[in-house]
Amino acid sequence: MDDKQLLRTGMCTARASRSAVDREAAGARLASHADALVALARRTDRDEPAESHSTIAAYAGVADEPPTRPLLDALVAHGVTVLLPVVAGTDRALDWAPYEGWERLTNARWGLLEPTSDPLGARAIETADLVVVPALAVDRRGHRLGRGGGFYDRALENVERERRVAVVYAPELLANVPSEPHDEDVGWVLTPDGVTELTG
Repeated sequence: MDDKQLLRTGMCTARASRSAVDREAAGARLASHADALVALARRTDRDEPAESHSTIAAYAGVADEPPTRPLLDALVAHGVTVLLPVVAGTDRALDWAPYEGWERLTNARWGLLEPTSDPLGARAIETADLVVVPALAVDRRGHRLGRGGGFYDRALENVERERRVAVVYAPELLANVPSEPHDEDVGWVLTPDGVTELTG
């Protein structure tokens, strides 16, 4: 078993030991930082005028992931258009569709929740002001550990590092995460403690 798989196994075990109460509290604290994400999405780093309206691609946290439902709803309350991934086919590509409320999500493969709204295409993520992605761990250089499927590494290829935010529990921000050339780094991390820029 390689270093990434060993770490992945350890992080999954630690997550599974979290209580439902702890996860619920973490979800509420993530949502309390929605305004920081909105401010980050509305920065003008890309030689474009500041926009009062923003689009953020995110995901619906399931099982023992940090709960994102409160965060998604908080972003919508801030006037943000939220896009969620849809597993489009067998090539492990992600499509994207608007989030229209948690009750409008449907059960999908691998225990995921997906929007029932019309998909916008795989390239919709490229125009999002910010892309919030799941992770099992991230380090201060921006190396992200996912579940090993490669979905997000493919999806992030045409998204600048500065627009990528990984979501983890606070203890999952580590000193070092093993990384390979095909792994896509992130520029920021969101934990229940707040939003932190990663140095790269």
